[in-house]
Amino acid sequence: MNRDTAGFIVPQIFGAAIVALTKLLLNPHGSSSGTLIFSEFVIVPLLMGIISARYWRNLDMRAGRSGLRALLNTAIACIISAAFLGEGVICLLIVSPLLFIFIWMGQIIGGAMFKKNNNTLNTSIVVLLLAVFVSDSLSEHHYENLVADTIVIKAPPAKVWQYVVAYERIEEKPKFWLFKIGMPSPVQSTADGYYVGAKRKCIFSNGYVFDEVISKYDENHDLIFDITHQPRDPEIMGHIDILRGQFLLKDNGDGTTTLTGNSWYKLYVFPTWYYDMWASSIVRNVHVRVMDRVKQLSEAK
Repeated sequence: MNRDTAGFIVPQIFGAAIVALTKLLLNPHGSSSGTLIFSEFVIVPLLMGIISARYWRNLDMRAGRSGLRALLNTAIACIISAAFLGEGVICLLIVSPLLFIFIWMGQIIGGAMFKKNNNTLNTSIVVLLLAVFVSDSLSEHHYENLVADTIVIKAPPAKVWQYVVAYERIEEKPKFWLFKIGMPSPVQSTADGYYVGAKRKCIFSNGYVFDEVISKYDENHDLIFDITHQPRDPEIMGHIDILRGQFLLKDNGDGTTTLTGNSWYKLYVFPTWYYDMWASSIVRNVHVRVMDRVKQLSEAK
């Protein structure tokens, strides 16, 4: 194997091995929490880039050429993730910018390291990164967040209330770009009754169903429902749990109603400064699609 090829193959073997080690550290008894930690998306790609740079140290690696190689390494890593981890296309689309940035950074750092030819310094940097990885793997990971959205509906609360508990099927095509390329979008909600304890279902475009139970029913004012079961989908579910939803209605006194939609969720992917940006955007667009439908039905004459 020549050095050029090794700069692609060896980092991938290393990355796969280190991720497997992470699973053992996070799930010593074989349980599957689905947690993907910060180090898997930052430290491991950095080390992969450094390994590549070690093999390519004698090549003319200008920024453009280095970037293209980082892009290829990212594509290979995504293919491996799809094949062996079962990740979906949209999930890989979300993660790929993060992998690319840190693989490329690793190549740049590695290029500077090996030009100095200081083995002590180089070893120290790698050991430090591995220490961060181990520490992160053994640390507790927990993150929950709330997303809230508000719209004004030209109808009184009593009419709006009819559609927040359950609404007819949404026929309009989704506007959010992730929904357009295949991510499931909400199309209908049904309810067995209008009382605390009633079962509710949120149905998505691919047939997935979120099972819910109404935990608060304050007619014309406040509806809270807890998620009792949700599908596991490689595109996004499994990396996030939707815990609870709420609709709040406020009578504006002029024949209109302010409708607020709240969703609580838990993330299993880190770093949250990156993934929560995606998660909150997805949840917000679920809100918008559902609340627009409630508005449309409520304002219909």
